Amino acid sequence: MLPHLPHQVAEQADKAGPLYYRLVILAGPPRSGKTRALHDLHSKHGWPLVNINLALSKRLLDLTARQRALRVARLVDDIVQETDSETVLLDNIEMLFHPDLKQDPLRLLQSLSRNRTIVSTWRGAHVGESLMYATPDHPEYRRFDDPQALIVSSAGPSGTEAAPDQEQSA
Repeated sequence: MLPHLPHQVAEQADKAGPLYYRLVILAGPPRSGKTRALHDLHSKHGWPLVNINLALSKRLLDLTARQRALRVARLVDDIVQETDSETVLLDNIEMLFHPDLKQDPLRLLQSLSRNRTIVSTWRGAHVGESLMYATPDHPEYRRFDDPQALIVSSAGPSGTEAAPDQEQSA
């Protein structure tokens, strides 16, 4: 991870305040420093850091498959609200993309970001005006055009770490 990445994310979180969606997405491939950046932000600013896969899976255990699909958005909202913070860091959001949950993960993150700033990791890339999750050959691959979020890329276009000034925002 490049040392400037947490700083870039914090700058975007500050800019998100007046926006309709106060959503900052830290996009990049696995092992590109996204989680480390969130841990640094948590340490420096005291912003709560939530592992969505862990917190959500605990709440879904006793539900049927149908109940899971119907309640997942509300459960994630409850998890975020419990932090009682103006800025919340979300990591490990892969579960939101599971086909059985039938969610639109970007819309879910956008709805969470209406009343607080949400900073979320995103396993994928930001290319032009599009945000992609996973790779096209992956079953959970999704492409979102015009994501209406501020985007910080943790990797360059070839999958290498970004140059210090390489930041993209929508």
